[in-house]
Amino acid sequence: MSDRARHRNSASPSAGIEVGLNAAIVAVEDVTPLILVVEAGGAERHSLPFGPFDPVGHRTLEIGLRAWVEAQTHLKLGYVEQLYTFGDRGRHAQPSARDPRVMSVGYLALARRSPESDDMLARSAAAWRAWYGYFPWEDWRGGRPAPLDAILPLLSEWAAQKPDKDAPARGISRRDRVRLAFGIGDVPWDEERVLERFELLYEAGLVEEAGRDGRPAALARKHLPAFGLSMRHDHRRILATAISRLRGKLKYRPVVFELMPETFTLTELQRTVEAIFGQHLHKQNFRRLVEKGQLVEPTGATATATGGRPAALFRFRREVLQERPAPGFRLGGRA
Repeated sequence: MSDRARHRNSASPSAGIEVGLNAAIVAVEDVTPLILVVEAGGAERHSLPFGPFDPVGHRTLEIGLRAWVEAQTHLKLGYVEQLYTFGDRGRHAQPSARDPRVMSVGYLALARRSPESDDMLARSAAAWRAWYGYFPWEDWRGGRPAPLDAILPLLSEWAAQKPDKDAPARGISRRDRVRLAFGIGDVPWDEERVLERFELLYEAGLVEEAGRDGRPAALARKHLPAFGLSMRHDHRRILATAISRLRGKLKYRPVVFELMPETFTLTELQRTVEAIFGQHLHKQNFRRLVEKGQLVEPTGATATATGGRPAALFRFRREVLQERPAPGFRLGGRA
């Protein structure tokens, strides 16, 4: 008997795999990064737009994703890229052993908010929400985020405990994972470690999803902390992956301009980048990076609604995409 046949015979007759398509759709308004969520019964029921892949009706995964997003939000997506495939058992709120295994394919999409898009959203159950509401420890623009004062002692307490016997073996201790992810001691804060930080909070039972999914660390706690808004299924995990990807991608690809209007001031551009990174940037250094990278070009017009002197308007210089392989923002750290 072949290995494939033996596997087929040993599998449960009711076992199956369902492919889900999930979209983390990002926009930025003024200084607030936004994520599009589908609301169903209150904040604790927020989800990313999602739906099952139809192998007959959807020629490709991306076509299926775009169809589901349009059906749920009335929006037509522009920039889209695939993130990751999520297939961990138990990340869908304790499914029974006989339920299909869900393989979630996550996507990052970038959008420009406009009155027209808001009119379309008004006809759906979808709405824009600030992404730092789900990850309040990620925004350093106002100084060290207050939630860290409560998070770090609890993580330190968890790190000192002996791991469960069925916990996956790792080549690094819990204590070092926390130190590296949260920038403790001489380790700098790395804005791209969004997913690692959320995974640590989940493992330590410090987010609502961990209690809902029956994680032992969460069930052992008398009171489950509420660090950020929760989402349905493992959608906050997918969103964390999207934020990590976007923060990293800005450094070597000019994807920020997918979030900008056709014309903008350099101040508006800097505030958008700062909103995504969750940290303030040195004004002159940022402008030197933009100038050196030849990412923008002046339009010759000015903006008068800036509260001060008229500011020059710029547009993205698309020729840079053909001129060099990594035209992004080589950013160094908080100002």
